[in-house]
Amino acid sequence: MKVGVFTPLLSALSLDEVLKKLQSLGIERVEFGTGNYPGDAHCKLSMLDDSVALATFKSKLADSGITISALSSHGNALHPDKAFATANAETSRKTILLAEKLGVDTVLDFSGCPGDSPESKKPNWVTCPWPPDYLDILNWQWDEVVTPYWKAHGQFAADHGVKIAIEMHPGFVVYNPETLLRLRAIAGNAVGANLDPSHLFWQGIDPIAAIRVLGDAIHYVHAKDTQMFPANLPKTGVLDTKPYTDERNRAWMFRTVGYGHSAEWWSEFISTLRMYGYDNVLSIEHEDSLMSPEEGLRKAAALLSQVVIGEKPAAAWWV
Repeated sequence: MKVGVFTPLLSALSLDEVLKKLQSLGIERVEFGTGNYPGDAHCKLSMLDDSVALATFKSKLADSGITISALSSHGNALHPDKAFATANAETSRKTILLAEKLGVDTVLDFSGCPGDSPESKKPNWVTCPWPPDYLDILNWQWDEVVTPYWKAHGQFAADHGVKIAIEMHPGFVVYNPETLLRLRAIAGNAVGANLDPSHLFWQGIDPIAAIRVLGDAIHYVHAKDTQMFPANLPKTGVLDTKPYTDERNRAWMFRTVGYGHSAEWWSEFISTLRMYGYDNVLSIEHEDSLMSPEEGLRKAAALLSQVVIGEKPAAAWWV
């Protein structure tokens, strides 16, 4: 298992500067955004049609000794704004094609969220079954929008030898293990989970228990933490819509690895991942508003380097 970094936290740096920084931290894996919400500061989809740029990009990575763990095109291809949805879907499609050219086997995305009807202007995330209008909306979303898109997109990824790791994120139709497995049943095994524990913590889901639910559906893992604030929970519950920068009044906030849960917790999380067959990358994602990207990255890398499990052992004598 390796420690990696998702690069939006380093978007102010050039590609050369990013690679030097990762080398200085002893990090050998990198996850690049290619557009949509993460942006494309370091990895351009235009390389699909520019062989010189693609060769230069590959050469810089090879010279640095750093390899790509995944490409990320987190977006909303199901958005009711057709122009927005089409642009997001095209970015996701091209990301799969670029991953194939680069020899990268995983891309990350969101499931997306439709509106409540063909006439909608904004997404509608359904969070409760009553009044019954909400279940009508949810059924329409899955039957008429989610299923057609993801059947086709999952097959497209499989045809190009690429897996799609869906980040379970509130606000989209896939936000927990149950909805992830529902999408996987529709889209095929090329679609699985990007397990980001930070989005499970604040929903009251134990990420370690979620590993046991998801099993081999885990395609990728983000390393990001969440801190809960019991003093504020009685006011808001977990569905807290205050800005992330209003830390004093929020019920929870995203934290650098180790600032929401201890090294012991992360050790068990990593061990359980190994137990269920995950032996890939722990990709650091920094969204801690109390720390600079530099500080957050260094502290997360330091903790994970202490608890990460290295190469999978050979069979023991008693096997």
